[in-house]
Formats: sequence, C-alpha cells, structure tokens
Amino acid sequence: MRLEVQDLDVAYGRTQVVFGVSLDVPSGSLTCLMGRNGVGKTTLLNTLMGLLSARRGRILLDGDDITKLTPYKRARRGIGYVPQGHQVFPGLTVRENLNVVFERQRGGDADAVNDAIDVFPALATMMGRPAGLLSGGQAQQLAIARALVTRPQLLVLDEPTEGIQPSIIMQIEDAIAQLHASGEMTILLVEQYVEFALRLAERYAVMDAGRIELSGDVATADAGMFASLVSI
Repeated sequence: MRLEVQDLDVAYGRTQVVFGVSLDVPSGSLTCLMGRNGVGKTTLLNTLMGLLSARRGRILLDGDDITKLTPYKRARRGIGYVPQGHQVFPGLTVRENLNVVFERQRGGDADAVNDAIDVFPALATMMGRPAGLLSGGQAQQLAIARALVTRPQLLVLDEPTEGIQPSIIMQIEDAIAQLHASGEMTILLVEQYVEFALRLAERYAVMDAGRIELSGDVATADAGMFASLVSI
C-alpha cells in the first residue's frame, strides 16, 4: 500500500503547525520520519489517521483520496496506528487487549492473534496478566501487537522506543525488521533515535518547524547531517 501526502497544511484554530508537507511512502517500504519534539510529527500522523482535519492538501492511499474519510473508515482501508505512549487497556489482561481488537474486525482472521504474539513471543507468557501491570516496554509490545491483529497493509508507529529500556528496544527493532522483511506491509516509523531509525529504514524524511527539511534514501545518507535537526 502506497501512502502519498501532498502539500498538507494543518492548524489548531488559527495556529498553523504543519506547512505544505509532502511525503511519499512507497508500497512495501519502511520509511522513517524524524525530528525533534514539537516540530509537528504527531500532528501529521493524527491528520493521516483522520483525528485532525487538513486545512489544505491531500492524503492518498494507493491513489485514492482519503483526506475526508473518518478515522474508522481509514482503519478499514488497512491502516494500523500505534500512537505514542504505550496505549493499552490497563484493566484488561493481555489476552483481552488482543481479543477486543480482534472481535471488532468484520470477518477477522482466526490466526491474527496468534500471529501477532509470534512477533513478540514474550507476550505469550503474560496472556493472563493485567496490562496495567506490564512494564513500559512490555506495554509497547502489546500496543504494536494489537495493531497487527487488524492485519494492516500500512503500519504507522509513533515513537515506539520512547521511554523504553534498551533490551526491549532491541526486541522492538527485531520485530519491525521482521515485519518489513515479510513484504506484507508498508511501514511509516516516526522516531527520534537516529541510529535505530537508520538501521531499519530504506527512506527517511526529517521535519523541522512543521516542514520537511530533508528526505531521501538511507543508503546514501550521512548520519551526521541529521545532528542539527534531530535530537540524538
């Protein structure tokens, strides 16, 4: 699934936050969007998901304009979103967190929950544990697994390593690499951890002050050029 963002402007009331952003995420690619806190990355993602309205511009999925679609309809089109902050249902067990997503899928794949657990095997030993008792890293793994239950064609990850212990970061990196290698989905990764992003991604874009300032192929990128635009 190809994602195209064309000349997108986004504002909160009279305050514009995103200025003419264009971004191309080719089908099957892993593209990383980088930038400091407060430059508009999460605002852009919330607009992609329909949680905010664009003032100007278009969002295309495989050439179809989804700019006016509701968040629900965008999810139905095959977008899986893992927002910032390890968001799970703390009062439900790990199993219930996964099942509640599965049960909302019309004609859901019966193997989807097991396949999501296969990506994060450590969760298999915690299925009966309340999600509120998980560590931050475990909760992040669960949040990603919940998105995978929907069988997304486009997976959007917002800062998956934020506040996570190093051992879990390695597991999350391995999982993202595994998902990308499968060739079954397109991945848009938002990340500040430059080394992590460049190890995984094929393409990159860097935001600053609501605009895309750099973009290109990771294979030809010099990590040093990100120093002035991305917190390392």
